[in-house]
Amino acid sequence: MMNTKHTITDHITDLEEQYWTIRNHSVHICAPLAIEDYVVQPIVDVSPPKWHLGHTTWFFETFLLIPYFPEYQVFDSQYNYVFNSYYETVGARVIRTDRGNLSRPSVDDIYKYRAYVDEQMQLFFEQKRHHLQEVLTLLELGLNHEQQHQELLISDIKYILGHNPLFPSYKSDPEPSKSEFVNNEMITFSAGIYEIGFEGKGFCFDNELGRHQVYLQEFEIATQVVSNGEYLEFIENGGYQDFRHWHAEGWDWVKENNAHAPLYWHKIDNQWMHYTLSGLRILDPNEALNHINYFEAAAYANWKGMRLPTEAEWEIAADNIHWGDRWEWTGSAYLPYPGFKKEAGAVGEYNGKFMVNQMVLRGASEATSKGHSRKTYRNFFHTQLQWQFTGIRLAR
Repeated sequence: MMNTKHTITDHITDLEEQYWTIRNHSVHICAPLAIEDYVVQPIVDVSPPKWHLGHTTWFFETFLLIPYFPEYQVFDSQYNYVFNSYYETVGARVIRTDRGNLSRPSVDDIYKYRAYVDEQMQLFFEQKRHHLQEVLTLLELGLNHEQQHQELLISDIKYILGHNPLFPSYKSDPEPSKSEFVNNEMITFSAGIYEIGFEGKGFCFDNELGRHQVYLQEFEIATQVVSNGEYLEFIENGGYQDFRHWHAEGWDWVKENNAHAPLYWHKIDNQWMHYTLSGLRILDPNEALNHINYFEAAAYANWKGMRLPTEAEWEIAADNIHWGDRWEWTGSAYLPYPGFKKEAGAVGEYNGKFMVNQMVLRGASEATSKGHSRKTYRNFFHTQLQWQFTGIRLAR
């Protein structure tokens, strides 16, 4: 017979160790930044790095310390207004477009805030250990929430530095983004009934729950994502000038933005370059294509006479394909699984409220924190967004 108490104790210990690892990693990501880098917000989708550091700290303060640790004293009562992201249940907040206008609290203030909350969380672990079973789900959610923001931090830092005309380097070592583009082939899956959705033990987000059956027609899917060189053929063939490849909204996006290449690509002296976290580099044709939006992904697939896989096809194929270099656009709208129910209170706002006008991505990228993704993970973004580490896999 399993010792349940021992199992819970071990789980609490594991989560406490994860807490310190994950919290320290956020600080590590920001270590190469200059103070000025922490405050910049070039576009609405990019948040200043200091806001991410404050918001992830606010999450633990708001959802764990305040309701479950009576001894806790709030660090600064105004921070709830500053660092609440989108939780209507929690109260008013600074609108997203104004995050870059917040010169105060200072970067130093925010690091003091992190240190204070971490200190209080340590006391929470020590003094309330016998009550931690009640909040394990919230603690796990908080840790995975911070890992999501670590990926956003890297993406936002790249956008901030990549739109500086000096193209400054974030780090000296190159991005680990090479893929083995050998034996890239199409593999076939038979028509039939399959099951998708999370099962087993471990953490998952609520939008992964509701394992269910789907019927799939026979399909083929590529074992590798599209490379820079393959996408360059699309560009040189006039892909951005031919409306026939694009959805109507995608063609509008091309014209409105004068789009002619992926984000961070620059043609200098007839040489294609791209901005990386280690600075401006000559484009490597064998590297996995990066920073593509849904419109571009669908247009490229159409040009190739193929399509994007559905999220069900991707999940069924996941054990037989190479993934993890790029988040991969699918042809599936972000919708609830059968039986999906939002949790009560603020936690219920986590995923369900965004199930409209967005497309699903599957996989992970080099910006994804270690161990954060799984084949059932349902990432989602609006169709025009390029700033995340996104690429293309073909299907037919």
